[in-house]
Amino acid sequence: MKVHVTDLKPGDRLLADTFSEIGLHVLQKGTELDEEEIRKLMQHGVDYADIEPAVLQPEITMLHTQQHELLQKTKPFLENAVDGFESLYMEALATGRFNETVVDDIMEPLVDQLKEHKDIVSLMLCIDQNDDYTYNHSMQVGILSYYIASWLGFSKEEAYEAGRAGYLHDIGKCRIPGSLLNKPGKLTSEEFEEMKMHTIYGHDIIRSSSTDTIPALVALQHHERDDSSGYPHAIDKKEIHPFSRITAVADVFSAMSMNRVYQSKQELLTVMRELHSMSFGKLSANATQAFIRHMLPNFIGKHVVLSTGETGTIVMTNPADFFRPLVNTGDRFVDLSSERDIGIDQIFL
Repeated sequence: MKVHVTDLKPGDRLLADTFSEIGLHVLQKGTELDEEEIRKLMQHGVDYADIEPAVLQPEITMLHTQQHELLQKTKPFLENAVDGFESLYMEALATGRFNETVVDDIMEPLVDQLKEHKDIVSLMLCIDQNDDYTYNHSMQVGILSYYIASWLGFSKEEAYEAGRAGYLHDIGKCRIPGSLLNKPGKLTSEEFEEMKMHTIYGHDIIRSSSTDTIPALVALQHHERDDSSGYPHAIDKKEIHPFSRITAVADVFSAMSMNRVYQSKQELLTVMRELHSMSFGKLSANATQAFIRHMLPNFIGKHVVLSTGETGTIVMTNPADFFRPLVNTGDRFVDLSSERDIGIDQIFL
């Protein structure tokens, strides 16, 4: 059957050689198409291809069902991590310390669940954001720190420690007045100086609660930056612990993609673009690039609302601009890399 190139799907097989409009041979008969080869056909101006369609629908349906079941299975562990952090937070507020064993009681079963997930974008999208920002954010940063450490090649034990440290990174906020944490407007310079103290408070609380110095160091350093522009000590990147640099990436992603009293959440691909920009001097390039490289493929198949009001599905990442993909609205294909006046307002499962 002959189909338009924008209707091609991975797994379709060419029944004839394909040529560009100027007669250049592009792909040979019998080629089983993948995303890269479909892009190649588009780039060479091939309009139609004669194909044997892939028989993928049952497998896709099964994968979607399995993904949904896995997300539903994981949700109680996510909720437990949010509730658990609230308990730790309130204990630290009241006593200046927390029960360290509770952290492992929360993190160990959560990480066991995380090992089953491949689509981390779906995992992030399924998180209920109605919970208190600080508690939800800490859970997200713990999860993402675990994944980033894994993607960077750290051992299972080290990745767990990175996730654990990320989970505790903001415990020091319990000593920041609620009027500052929940202030809807911009902080004054004096208020910002007080807010920055949560890093030092967190370090002290964790040191009082545990003999493990790494989570305390991560709490202290997660706002330090590679170019020495961070706080509280504006140190050089050589002095920043690797887990602190990992948590910094997770912290920025989570903060930008969640609703806060002073800022609405940003669409995830916009956040990814900002992280990419920050990897040139601010954030660890290795940690940021590993995060982006593993997250981007998970956006394919996600539903979106465009700035035009149209709804659609991301069908392909664009090699010219990874953060502005090709979207199928059902009526047309929108290449966001070329239609710069159109953006994505929302991404959902």
